[in-house]
Amino acid sequence: MEAIDAWLLTWGDNLWTWIVLPVVVGLGLYFTIRSGVVQFRLIPEMFRTLTDKTPRDEKGEPQSVSAFQAFTISAASRVGVGNIAGVGTAIAWGGPGAVFWMWLMAFIGAASAFIESSLAQLFKTRDQDGFRGGPAYYMQRGLKARWMGVLFAVILIICFPIAFSSLQANTIQATVAGGLGEDVSGWLPWATGITLAVLMALVIFGGVRRIASVTQFLVPIMALVYLLMGLAIVVIHIDQIPAVFARIFTQAFGVSEVVGATLGYIILTGVKRGMFSNEAGLGSAPNAGATAAVTHPVKQGLVQSLGVYFDTFLVCSITAFIILVSVPDVNGAERGISLTQSAVTDSLGAWANVLLMIVVFLLAFSSILGNYYYGESNIEFITPSRGVLTGYRVFAVLAVGAGALLSVDVVWDFADGAMGLMALVNLVAIALLSGIAFRLLKDYTAQRREGRDPVFTRDRLPGVEGIEVWEDELSVTGPIDVTTRKHQAQKHRDHLHGAPHGE
Repeated sequence: MEAIDAWLLTWGDNLWTWIVLPVVVGLGLYFTIRSGVVQFRLIPEMFRTLTDKTPRDEKGEPQSVSAFQAFTISAASRVGVGNIAGVGTAIAWGGPGAVFWMWLMAFIGAASAFIESSLAQLFKTRDQDGFRGGPAYYMQRGLKARWMGVLFAVILIICFPIAFSSLQANTIQATVAGGLGEDVSGWLPWATGITLAVLMALVIFGGVRRIASVTQFLVPIMALVYLLMGLAIVVIHIDQIPAVFARIFTQAFGVSEVVGATLGYIILTGVKRGMFSNEAGLGSAPNAGATAAVTHPVKQGLVQSLGVYFDTFLVCSITAFIILVSVPDVNGAERGISLTQSAVTDSLGAWANVLLMIVVFLLAFSSILGNYYYGESNIEFITPSRGVLTGYRVFAVLAVGAGALLSVDVVWDFADGAMGLMALVNLVAIALLSGIAFRLLKDYTAQRREGRDPVFTRDRLPGVEGIEVWEDELSVTGPIDVTTRKHQAQKHRDHLHGAPHGE
């Protein structure tokens, strides 16, 4: 097992250092500049679109999940082990300076998140639950490269429902073991694995709307509890906050880090743990973003950018402060959940360990649900066979059960490698399709300047093939709500009278 772990670690580090990191940073900066810093310029629009009402069909039923529900599905996957155990791992490996690079990459990565989720909305398709889509779909429809979509789908299925969900289960098991404070190594992994497998099976066989309803209920509660716990610890140690900021910034650029040849490792650690947590550019969140029923693809792109901020600047930062105000010296600290767990206990007492155990369970379990949906969407892309889908569901349940039994080091290193490959394939695709996303953004901002609630139809992107859902003006064949019909009619009249078309 140690030999496998060493090979995974070496292979993953080389992949990230020489290929993934330069591509992630370079494309993130390119998207930021070409979009006019959309991730900062349109922050008010992010909050406005989050509360949009879901378009309804002719029977008055929601066409699919709402923008907010799609946000919670992606947040369910984002807010989990990456925010607690992942941040602890980043600080244990890269020191306080890794936090700065997590912050910086969240800002840059929010532009990548905007591009990928807008494209996912544009090239989505209808299914029995409403809509589905994601990178595999825009690779096939936008790039006319089904082989690339299948490759991405396979990597995602390995990465999320298997590697990442196993990691979530492993962290739940480790947290419970730490919370009980006794030798439970014999029976606890089995008990945890079986319990998680049963709970997961009860939820996932209910379909995407069941997942949306569960996560919509869990995510705000668990995030609020964890944030309040973190704020309490920060208040207790409020006098240390200036010193914590100083450590984060000085150790991100400090002379000792450069001389010691560790600056690159600090940056690499911050970027990897940041992407694991907020998933910006990774290609996972667009699978959830595509399910939303919105009137313009850009709306969901903005919502998913907001999700990156929510994940990193709020939840991850709270974890960083919990650790850094409670554990002044992180040298040699154990990676994973243990560092965060000991910091919480040292500040609030043993009772907080039990509360953290509950919070971690809710965070990690909701992440498992989000990870499962990403896999389901991509299974349906590869094949429409219901038998294959059922087999995938069974395998995903077994993978979660097995995750509680595996070595944490092997799971982390395997997840890092799979994540790097997945990000690389997705980033190449969105780089090739980014011109279309910039045209969508131009159309959206033009309609907003005219005082409209932006509405998109596929005739607004002439020359772009593979768009299925967004019906042409005055030739709507699929279900669409009355309000959207009125918007379309008004846009058609404006077009006939020479109003700007926004392209």
